[in-house]
Amino acid sequence: MSKRNERAQPGSTDAASLRIGFVTAFPPGQNSLNEYGFHFVSHLSRHEAVEEVVLFADETPSGPPTDLPGVRPVVAWRFNALSNLVRLGRAVRREKPDAVLFNLQFATFGDTKVAGGLGLLAPALTRLLRTPTGIILHNLADNVDMQDAGFAGSAVMARVMRTAGRILTRALLLADYVALTIPRYVEFVRSSYKARNVLLSPHGSFEEIAVPSFDVPEGPRTILAFGKWGTYKTVDVLIEAYRMLRERGGDDLRLVIAGTDSPNAKGYLASVAEANGDLEGLEFTGYVAEEDVARIFGEAAVVAFPYTSTTGSSGVLHQAGEYGRAAVLPRIGDLVDIIEEEGFAGEYFEPDDAAGLAEALSAVLDDEDRREALGRQNFAAATGIPMSEVVHWHVIHLRRLLDARRR
Repeated sequence: MSKRNERAQPGSTDAASLRIGFVTAFPPGQNSLNEYGFHFVSHLSRHEAVEEVVLFADETPSGPPTDLPGVRPVVAWRFNALSNLVRLGRAVRREKPDAVLFNLQFATFGDTKVAGGLGLLAPALTRLLRTPTGIILHNLADNVDMQDAGFAGSAVMARVMRTAGRILTRALLLADYVALTIPRYVEFVRSSYKARNVLLSPHGSFEEIAVPSFDVPEGPRTILAFGKWGTYKTVDVLIEAYRMLRERGGDDLRLVIAGTDSPNAKGYLASVAEANGDLEGLEFTGYVAEEDVARIFGEAAVVAFPYTSTTGSSGVLHQAGEYGRAAVLPRIGDLVDIIEEEGFAGEYFEPDDAAGLAEALSAVLDDEDRREALGRQNFAAATGIPMSEVVHWHVIHLRRLLDARRR
């Protein structure tokens, strides 16, 4: 019997009966959280209690959403479009999923104030439509440096944005539940917003993978930086540190900058590449397709995080861990505590200190035991809870919401 024809009794999770809507950025689009959305949907569509995943994906120039078995894509929103709230509401009413789950951070729907804010009202709307609604929230407005992240041009505007962020957080809390991936974020929202529907859900490892090789690949020792660049993630200090290492005799080093510009910093990487055209061993990959991620991380000896602030748990750090890579990380606010709370470890440096970053990279690259120990610890942290278990946790919570509605 096919999943589509099986029906379970209320409360059961042993047969396919649920049609779950999932709102997320999705490949081949390149918007934030697209990789997390891809892996979550991949596991959700294979869950024994799920008949079909209705994927409410973003409209992008890259074409339609990547095809997956058991997933019906519905292009329902576009980055920076003012119509996203209306489009999503109409799509949910038309498709009538049993429940809807949103994969969000605060800039999911746009990097302009109005478009981004309106999109974040969508979970409140779906609940108003009497559709059980959950949210996976990857960051908090309260913990984002608005100026550094490119959302505010002055201290006054940063305060305005932070106030708006708190209003939008309260709007998100109108969902049936909000799942955060970091324990202290859960504690903060419960105490600051007096919220009772905030839950802790682990980030989850993208794939249930075999133990990787922790050895450095043959050839140049590669320093990898991966992300969306130009705001609080910039590569200038990393390139400066890389120059220092090469001047000290690191002719066997290579620096790979993977990823694209942040939506708030168009043209940033092109300007960096032009300014450093003389630097040997510096490579820019551009956007990295899903099928190339394993190769990019597998070639690295160390993964560097040249950030000046943070917006929450790092998906790139989880990927580095899955491939057993050591990390060099900035000492920013409570970022170190958050990283170590999740079980990760790294060699640390002060933000914007190129000499300190060079020393941290050397401490990993020149000490095989240290590099391997960090890689093994990060692998254990990243793969401790597979994505399939995280998905199962959400299915249980959505099922409980449905059962409560039926009573």
